[in-house]
Amino acid sequence: MTDVNDAERRAWAYLAAVAEPPSASVIALVSAIGAVAAAAAVRDRKAPVGHLAALAATEARHATDTSVADLDTADRVGARLVTPDDEEWPGWSLSVLDRASTAARGGGPLALWVRGPGALSSLGDPAVALVGSRAASSYGEYVAGQFASGLAAHGRAVVSGGAYGIDGAAHRGSLAAGGLTVAVLACGVDRDYPTGHARLLHEIAARGLVVSEYAPGTTAAKHRFLTRNRLVAALSGATVVVEAGRRSGAANTAAWATRLGRPLGAVPGAVTSATSVGTHAMIADGQATLVADVDQVASLVVPDGEDTRGPAPIRDTDGLPPDQFRVIEALPARESLSIDEISFSAGIPVDAVRRALAALDVAGLVDEESGLWCLRR
Repeated sequence: MTDVNDAERRAWAYLAAVAEPPSASVIALVSAIGAVAAAAAVRDRKAPVGHLAALAATEARHATDTSVADLDTADRVGARLVTPDDEEWPGWSLSVLDRASTAARGGGPLALWVRGPGALSSLGDPAVALVGSRAASSYGEYVAGQFASGLAAHGRAVVSGGAYGIDGAAHRGSLAAGGLTVAVLACGVDRDYPTGHARLLHEIAARGLVVSEYAPGTTAAKHRFLTRNRLVAALSGATVVVEAGRRSGAANTAAWATRLGRPLGAVPGAVTSATSVGTHAMIADGQATLVADVDQVASLVVPDGEDTRGPAPIRDTDGLPPDQFRVIEALPARESLSIDEISFSAGIPVDAVRRALAALDVAGLVDEESGLWCLRR
């Protein structure tokens, strides 16, 4: 790695820690003058005209440079800092954050700390966020696990927040089926939060992705969970709320999905279940589509009319030239026809029928006996 690359890497790491995410003003400063110059401007408190907001956003932390320590910590735990300059950057997925909202917690991330062998750029439309209550019921955890394993069979990544309850069940279901799962954290990627999910998070980091916009060492906080939720929605082609109480963080993720124009699904539960009050409200209000199986979940992220049940079986007649296909289609399943009858049924000249039958005979698809032709059985 060259000195220039080292300087840029340290500049990005410094800027990623010096302002509480998301910080549109710091992102704008970097876009205007580059990461190295932006880091110097923040340190020296001399931002260009039109970018003074970046100085206000970094006032509390500008004098503390943890970039070297943060990069060392990331290297130690097998993490990397991914920036918009990197090929792995999921620019298409994250661009909706800038277009959709200028709210206090809106806007895209400056950079992302990523731990694991997967690639952020492989997410987007094929991914589905499965979220829900931490105090999940056994029904909710079962459904989340089944949906996640089914999505893995569809070749779709599962995104969630690494929390207890529905999040954990979704991650485990995807891992058990050999799928790609992504945990988006509200703390540094070097921290096991919640501590009871330390083993799960390590397994995700070994086989999937652990992602955060917070520098290593950052502790979890309530406002960071709310900020994190927008990334869960943005990195997924659709969001499904499996369970949600009357007041639930999953409702915030659902609201972000709607704000970003992402499809939103919700799972129905028992009318007596307190953990399904939120999902029932989303369905009743028309905010979410009712989903009851994994095919309905997968259909949220595919174009209308696309079959979500996987590829159709290959038939011997697939790829035949038009005349041969029409001749095959003209032959009944259990009867034989003359060339004239085939010509009339297929609507093509007799000479064309003869040529088609000769090719089909060589391909082993038809038989001839006493001048009559039939499908080879």
